[in-house]
Amino acid sequence: MRILLTGASGFTGLHFGQLAKQHGHEVVDCPVDLTDASAVKRAIECTGPCDALVHLAAISFVGHADESAFYGVNTVGTTNLLKAFDALPASARPRKLLLASSANVYGNCLQSPISENQPTAPVNHYAASKLAMEQMAQAYAERLPIVITRPFNYTGPGQATSFLVPKLVDHFARRAPVIELGNLHVEREFNDVRMVCEAYLRLLDHGESGQIYNVCTGTVFSLQQVLDTLKHLTGHDIAVRVNPAFVRASEVHRLCGAPDKLIGCIGPLPVYPLTECLSAMIQAHATQARPAPL
Repeated sequence: MRILLTGASGFTGLHFGQLAKQHGHEVVDCPVDLTDASAVKRAIECTGPCDALVHLAAISFVGHADESAFYGVNTVGTTNLLKAFDALPASARPRKLLLASSANVYGNCLQSPISENQPTAPVNHYAASKLAMEQMAQAYAERLPIVITRPFNYTGPGQATSFLVPKLVDHFARRAPVIELGNLHVEREFNDVRMVCEAYLRLLDHGESGQIYNVCTGTVFSLQQVLDTLKHLTGHDIAVRVNPAFVRASEVHRLCGAPDKLIGCIGPLPVYPLTECLSAMIQAHATQARPAPL
């Protein structure tokens, strides 16, 4: 396939681009400013026909300082992208457009694991902007073959330390004596980015247009389990302090997804143990910290 990729230089984009190329696909970077509708239209017209779009460009850090930017990029930016594809002749449109949303749209709910039928209830601007993106995409669903994914938490080498697991890895790898965290009583899936990218690639072939798929494993870990695993891997213990500035009043306490619909569509995905993922992140941290040769 010839795959147009937004967010190609981001955390997930780098991993997805590498995986797609390993499978023999051509990956075309689309580094356009999504908030500029005219620029988006020109970029899509100049790119030429593609078999698929994988749309990963977004503001994804929940604590991002500019709340309006969530909607400008995630909602309006995605709408600009879909509008540009909708303006193309039918013969020039991709046969699949994959839009990455987020499991954060579910908010706090009593059901666990969470299926795609669970009512959405976003509790922060990031989640609300992603849900608005999903709803805007429905306006194009009759004309464009759109598949929406809701990935649950995932991590891996290269993720920014503003996110929880890379922050933990950084502190343990540096053997820092203390780490300041926010809500300690949270449970997340903490999946491997490689699993997420594999799911996206398979959905380009097998995902049903107009459908939403949880990208998840249904396996959750407490924050304490992650801390204990990093202690075991590094041989380092660390004092944990709660910083009130990091505590979110609207924190989602548990996010565990039901992968049944995804597996039914694309088949079982490879299993990447959390220990393996964290080990790879520690190794990547060591490589980055190593002085360059003279």
